[in-house]
Amino acid sequence: QVQLVESGGGLVQAGGSLRLSCAASGRTRSYAMGWFRQAPGKEREFVAVRRWSGGLPYYADSVKGRFTISGDNAKNSVYLQINSLKPEDTAVYYCAASSRLYVSANAYQGSYDYDYWGQGTQVTVSS
Repeated sequence: QVQLVESGGGLVQAGGSLRLSCAASGRTRSYAMGWFRQAPGKEREFVAVRRWSGGLPYYADSVKGRFTISGDNAKNSVYLQINSLKPEDTAVYYCAASSRLYVSANAYQGSYDYDYWGQGTQVTVSS
């Protein structure tokens, strides 16, 4: 069983920055960790993914250049650095773990690619 716990969300002004964290624990192996977000009234949206084995991460076009996913394998943690926040970034942000082994990071874009989910952390961007 894998447990994921997100933290780091909050209320920030447009143009500000946040760093979200996700700590993973448990015995079930995962090959990739992703970040998703869900705004009120909208579907859950893929944000970024990082494979534990390394290689380039993959980002949604909407966040490319502003968001950076990183990880600390020794701590079983992944992070999402969010810069230049916009009001449209307001959402609940979820980290997720995938037990699927894909050779390309861009294969991890669907919610169905992930088996374990955190509880989410709220990011609210004011203008």
